[in-house]
Amino acid sequence: LPIKKKPRTFYSTEQLEELEKMFQEDHYPDNEKRKNIAAVVGVTPQRILVWFQNRRAKWRKLEKLSMKSNRKYPASSA
Repeated sequence: LPIKKKPRTFYSTEQLEELEKMFQEDHYPDNEKRKNIAAVVGVTPQRILVWFQNRRAKWRKLEKLSMKSNRKYPASSA
């Protein structure tokens, strides 16, 4: 039997703005904080958990890219 995947959750602009704001405050919200965020945003705490996992992955990728570009083009000391 194939495993049923949950349907993709689409977030409104307002929800994304709220999630991004929360992410700036804390990259690793605990269970209680996730429940509060879920109540504010209007989705389940499990969806919040997944959103933060994905957002941290994006953040790490951007960090890695910015470090690569800094090495490629070092600031001139002139």
